[in-house]
Amino acid sequence: MATPNGPRVPCPQAAVARALLFGLVLVQGAGVAGTTDVVVAYNITWKSTNFKTILEWEPKPINHVYTVQISPRLGNWKNKCFYTTNTECDVTDEIVKNVRETYLARVLSYPADTSSSTVEPPFTNSPEFTPYRETNLGQPTIQSFEQVGTKLNVTVQDARTLVRANSAFLSLRDVFGKDLNYTLYYWKASSTGKKKATTNTNGFLIDVDKGENYCFHVQAVILSRRVNQKSPESPIKCTSHEKVLSTELFFIIGTVMLVIIIFIVVLSVSLHKCRKVRAERSGKENTPLNAA
Repeated sequence: MATPNGPRVPCPQAAVARALLFGLVLVQGAGVAGTTDVVVAYNITWKSTNFKTILEWEPKPINHVYTVQISPRLGNWKNKCFYTTNTECDVTDEIVKNVRETYLARVLSYPADTSSSTVEPPFTNSPEFTPYRETNLGQPTIQSFEQVGTKLNVTVQDARTLVRANSAFLSLRDVFGKDLNYTLYYWKASSTGKKKATTNTNGFLIDVDKGENYCFHVQAVILSRRVNQKSPESPIKCTSHEKVLSTELFFIIGTVMLVIIIFIVVLSVSLHKCRKVRAERSGKENTPLNAA
């Protein structure tokens, strides 16, 4: 016998599930409606040399703006570069407060008309960044050099940074101490075979061949690093003995010329005297004797 069809009894669980699903769709729809024209940042990178640090990202904004936030690993977020249309932000003043700290940044995207936006902006996190381990070393500078005999003396000038202590800007040596080394590569100007010397100070004193010209450049090295350890090489400098040789040669030539001049003068005087003596003798011989 067929079972009579009665009215359906609503299932409370199904009703709750449908309500939740409907609410989720509404929330997602509202989120999409509020952020349709906002593009999130990507390819966020840290560009840092001698602790001068710029955060860069993509893409160029069309109808939105960016704000950057930066924070130490266990600190609070701090806003930088508010509502900017640039795709970079200088965060040096934050990271130089403690260059051994690890920092995190994030780039928030806002609609161009931020006054009409009530939705929390989407954002993208950067990789972590520890300045002491990751800032690039700038190209070092050779302050002075001198070759005397068999010794070559080279002095390297430390770069200045934006790290401060007691209101003074610190040099790389001040920041890294003995962790900063310099390597000197040197070779005879007439050959290509290179030698190297290393120091944890700013000076080199190396043995060279007397009378030979040498070329060289230096490179900064952070010994404690596993990566990003070396700086670019400095411009090449060369010693030159041309001026010394020219001075010596001028002195030798001058001395020889003086000797030659003196010799010519003495010879001329001697010849003149000889001629005079001969002329006197010839005159006496040609004079007739007086009769007795």
